[in-house]
Amino acid sequence: MVNYKDKVALVTGASSGIGEAYARELAARGSHVIVVARSKDKLEVLAKDLKATYGVNTYVLVSDLSMRGAAGELAEQVKALGLKVNILINNAGFGTEGRFEETSMERYQEMVDLNITSLMDMTAQFLPYMQQQKGGIIVNVSSFLAFYPFPYMGAYAATKAFVLSFSESLWAENRHLGIRVLALCPGATQTGFFDTVDSTNLPISVTGTPQSVVKTAFRGLEKNRIYVIDGIGNYWISNSARFFTRKFMAVLSERLGRPASKN
Repeated sequence: MVNYKDKVALVTGASSGIGEAYARELAARGSHVIVVARSKDKLEVLAKDLKATYGVNTYVLVSDLSMRGAAGELAEQVKALGLKVNILINNAGFGTEGRFEETSMERYQEMVDLNITSLMDMTAQFLPYMQQQKGGIIVNVSSFLAFYPFPYMGAYAATKAFVLSFSESLWAENRHLGIRVLALCPGATQTGFFDTVDSTNLPISVTGTPQSVVKTAFRGLEKNRIYVIDGIGNYWISNSARFFTRKFMAVLSERLGRPASKN
């Protein structure tokens, strides 16, 4: 049984969606919560609500984790508060949609910096304390698109494949130290993600909720899973790559995800 009471949890991308849902569930289980995002107003409202509802300590740290060095600065702020992080939820991220050449390299670089570099840097900042304490939790939010190529969102899917592989390796390195590392792989979820990605081009429906994704993560942690996929349909879609060639999956995904204007 995983104990969350009186632990200190840090959640990135906490101003909405999966991050907000995770912060709420952690507070409900008795964790003190550090909420991190770019939107100070939303974070302050969330922190005040969590404190009033669950009686836990809450802390607001505003940071743009796509900026180089942001994770280190964040760690210094946590240290200045006199806090030690027991639970790290690396949720911040975003995606792009469309043909590869239609998005600028600057936008791709920003996505890689946030989805990959920042996630590694956050892990590097807070993992050593968990290792010293021989206990802790790291949840890295990946995607069910990590399991197979996905044209028209290829760069995003590739960043999430990195997160999955990195998390699995991290789990193996630290499994004897009492540290649980989980790659959380949601499908299409009702979040602000689709403010930047056109869901009409996805071959699946946006049916998941932040709450269902978070509940799946907690179940996975209880079982010390290496990764979890939210939703039965998403699970089978992800695992279909085991039965077909990668070439077949790439062609099928391209046909299913092809924008209407390209048909």
